[in-house]
Amino acid sequence: MAKTITPVADLVAAARARIEEIETEDAIAMVSDPEVVIVDLRDVRERQRSGFIPGSFHCPRGMVEFWVDPQSPYYKEVFGQDKKFVFHCASGWRSALTTATLNDMGFDAAHIKEGFSTWEAQGGPIEFPPEHKP
Repeated sequence: MAKTITPVADLVAAARARIEEIETEDAIAMVSDPEVVIVDLRDVRERQRSGFIPGSFHCPRGMVEFWVDPQSPYYKEVFGQDKKFVFHCASGWRSALTTATLNDMGFDAAHIKEGFSTWEAQGGPIEFPPEHKP
């Protein structure tokens, strides 16, 4: 079995030390702000199972760098807006790494520190896709 040289927890900690982290309650207050785009990095199955933040833009983690880069053939216009971009995943690990990478690319981004895991418990609104079956 190959040994991990740098554990992922260390990478996340290093990313968190140099990015903007937004507390859940502050992110909830941003939901209706037209100058903020909340970006959901979770897998489509996570969104189907747990719901999603109303108005959030879904960008699978594996495509984010390509969708943000205007020189990429996969570029998405949503990322060309002059707005604040706040990324999230389930617990804040994927979004911390994503935010650090995007900042390295010159794209200004922040993330929800604890991800979607505390969203509903703190009163955040949730929507489900039409095909959701409880």
